[in-house]
Amino acid sequence: MLFEFGLQSCLLLIFFFHILVYAFLFFRRSIKQENYADKLMGWFLIVAALLIIPFMVGFAGWYDNQPYRDILFFVPFVHSLFIGPLLCFYTKSIFNYSFRIDGLAWVHLMPGFVYLIVNVAISLIDIFIYKRYHLTNESEDPDFANWYTILSMLSVLIYLFLSIRYYNQYKKYTAIATSFADQASLKWLRNFLYAFFLLSIMPIIRTALSNFDFFERMRYFGPWYYYLGFAIVVYYIAINAFHAVHLPLHKIQFNPSLLVGFDTLETDAEIGVLNLGLEDQIPVVIDEKMLLLKKELMKLMEDSLLFERPDLTLSEVAKKLNTNSVILSRAVNQQFKLNFNDYINQYRVNAVVKRLAMPEFKNQTLLAIAFDAGFNSKATFNRSFKKFTGKNPKDFLNITS
Repeated sequence: MLFEFGLQSCLLLIFFFHILVYAFLFFRRSIKQENYADKLMGWFLIVAALLIIPFMVGFAGWYDNQPYRDILFFVPFVHSLFIGPLLCFYTKSIFNYSFRIDGLAWVHLMPGFVYLIVNVAISLIDIFIYKRYHLTNESEDPDFANWYTILSMLSVLIYLFLSIRYYNQYKKYTAIATSFADQASLKWLRNFLYAFFLLSIMPIIRTALSNFDFFERMRYFGPWYYYLGFAIVVYYIAINAFHAVHLPLHKIQFNPSLLVGFDTLETDAEIGVLNLGLEDQIPVVIDEKMLLLKKELMKLMEDSLLFERPDLTLSEVAKKLNTNSVILSRAVNQQFKLNFNDYINQYRVNAVVKRLAMPEFKNQTLLAIAFDAGFNSKATFNRSFKKFTGKNPKDFLNITS
C-alpha cells in the first residue's frame, strides 16, 4: 500500500492510530459496564478518525496516484454531519445515565445517514454502471464540496451551542442540588466544547483571509493545520473522557426540567425585609415553615454528620426531612444565604477546623482530615477553606500551631 512518510502524513497518522485505539477502549468499556456514554464516545471517535483520513493519506500521495485517488473519491470518509449530534448526545448521556437515543432523537442523525446513503449509491452507479466518473465530480473529492463543508460547519456550530447551553444548565443545577459541584462540573468537557467551537470557526477565518496572497498560497496546507488541530482536540477529549471519574453523576440524572422551580435569585421580601430604598425598610412576616426547616436541617447535619458523605445530594437530604428539593433549596438560600453546595462545604470546613484541635487527629495529614470530613478533592477543600475562614489551610495551621 502506498504511504509516503513525511511530517504532515506522519503527524496525522499518529493521532489517527491513537484515536482508533481509544475508540476500541470505549466500545469495550461500554459493553463491560453497560455505559451508553462510552458507546457514543466510541462512535464519535470513529467518525473523527475517518475525517482525518483524506488529509493524512492525501499528504501520503494518494491524491496523486491511482487507484488510491479513486478510493478517496468514491468512498465517503468525511461524515461531519454526525459530529454535532454525537457531541450533543454524549454531553446529555454524561449528565444523565438514563439517556438513550430513541424516538425523534434519531432525526438529528438523519442528515448524516442521508449523505452516506446518497454518496454510496452515486459511487456504486459510477463504478458498476458507467464504469467511470459520471455522477461523481472527477476534479473534486465529494467530501470537500463547498455545500457539504458549509452545511457541516453550520451543523457542528448549532449542536455545539446546544451542548454548551446544556452544560451551563447542568453546572447551575449541580451547585443547587449536589455537595460535589466541583467534581461534577467536568471542566475538561467544558474546555473541549469551547476549544471545539473555536476550531469550528477556523474555516470561516481561513476563508476571510484567503484573499491575501500569503494565505492563498497556503490553500492546501491551511486545511492540514485545521485537521491537525482537530486531531489534537479530539485526542484531548478521548483521554479525559476515558480517565474521568463519573461515579457521583449516577445520582444526578440531569435534564433541564429539573431546574424548574428552583429560584436562586430570592427577593428581599422572601427573606424577611422589603427594601424600598437606601433608608426605608419595611419588615415583613418571616416564614415560620422556613425557620422550622432550618432548625431541622441543622439538627440533621449535626446529629447524623451527613456532610461527611462526599456524594451527598439535595434530594437525599430533602427525603430525610420529608420535604422536596425545591423547598429545601429555598430554605437554604433564604436562611443561610448559601446554595446547597456551599452550605455543605461550610460544615465540612468547620469539621476540619474542629478536628485540627483534637489530639486524635494530630498524626493525620491535613488532606486526610479534609477527605474524612467529606471533601473529595484538594482544590475544592482549599477553595472552600479560604472562602469560609479567610485563610489558606497552611496559613491557618501556622497561626494555630
